[in-house]
Amino acid sequence: MSVTIDESIPAAPPPPHVCHKVPEDGEPLLPVGQHSPSIDLETGSKRKARTMAIIGMAAVLVAGVVRRYPIVSAGMAVTVLLMLIFYSAILALLLFLASLLSVLYNVSDQAVFCPDYPSDARQSVLLPSSVGLPCENLRLYAADGTRLHAVFVGQHLTGVRAGAVTLLYLHGNAGNIGHRLANVCGLYNRLKCNVLMLEYRGFGFSSGHPSESGLYQDGAAALDYLHTRKDIDASKIVLFGRSLGGGVAIELASRGEARQLMRGLIIENTFTSIPDMARAIIPKDNFILKLPLCCYKNKFLSRVKIVRVSVCTLVVSGQHDTLVPPRMALQLHQACGARHKRMVRFSLGTHNETWRCPGYYLAIKHFLDEVLNNSPVQAPVFPPGVNWITDASQLL
Repeated sequence: MSVTIDESIPAAPPPPHVCHKVPEDGEPLLPVGQHSPSIDLETGSKRKARTMAIIGMAAVLVAGVVRRYPIVSAGMAVTVLLMLIFYSAILALLLFLASLLSVLYNVSDQAVFCPDYPSDARQSVLLPSSVGLPCENLRLYAADGTRLHAVFVGQHLTGVRAGAVTLLYLHGNAGNIGHRLANVCGLYNRLKCNVLMLEYRGFGFSSGHPSESGLYQDGAAALDYLHTRKDIDASKIVLFGRSLGGGVAIELASRGEARQLMRGLIIENTFTSIPDMARAIIPKDNFILKLPLCCYKNKFLSRVKIVRVSVCTLVVSGQHDTLVPPRMALQLHQACGARHKRMVRFSLGTHNETWRCPGYYLAIKHFLDEVLNNSPVQAPVFPPGVNWITDASQLL
């Protein structure tokens, strides 16, 4: 039986599908359609050689100059070294001064605002109810969203409350509203006023951190709130600012819409500006006094702003004020742009306790009577030590 053997060569399998073409001799292995970048090695070598030649020529030239003029060359080298040291020192000095000014710029907040004095001022706030006054505990919000604590003290009888003057009470640079309750009691009981007591941001139970612009927002928020109440006469709102609070009140009263938002302005022992206060309390040889205005983070330029005030204004000044010089109250009165402006001086008044002087509430009541009547009213008989001023001739 014969077996037939098929000796024919089987067909070769199909070539595998690849994404590269088979390189020819001397051709790099690259994807189809991609060509190797052309690198001109000769051009690069020429550039490098040219650079080295230039450096060599410069070195030969410098070496020749040094060899021929050794003293001059040494002097120039020393001069260059000294210039480097000098300009480095100047740069270091400028950096030091910039950092120092930055520290002073931010530390000024601590000099102007004292919300932690006394030490428990942020944890303990006495409310008017603790001294027998009716009150509403409020939560207000400034334009930037900062939460503010405020208390409204309204006259108990609805009819009296609706017809009474409402004071927006803006306190000084330390403590909280609880430290002003004795004064508020006098305003409430003797003048029959409603009182809205505001705690600035960073003070008492209010959130945030105090700043000049922030306090202006806080005061504006409180004023806007009073105009939302239906149980008071919004045409009888009077701003009352003591010390730093006077600066906030002047800012609000100097704005264009002030006559529509308030009836009058009372400021007590208020300074003309923070730079003026620096000149008053810092020794004259201190470099801080030589700083330009732009270096003051908080300015409170009340003397400039009060020129734009047109609402009826009363300036209260304690002549024994050892913190804010009494002359600043006089300067504010003289600069005030209001046609109806008054000033009252208390010979025994101190910065924080002018309100204890005899005739204090009588003077404020007389001013409010004039404001409500839109005309001068016969001045009452004030006790000794009280100087009521209606025009500039009485200041001479």
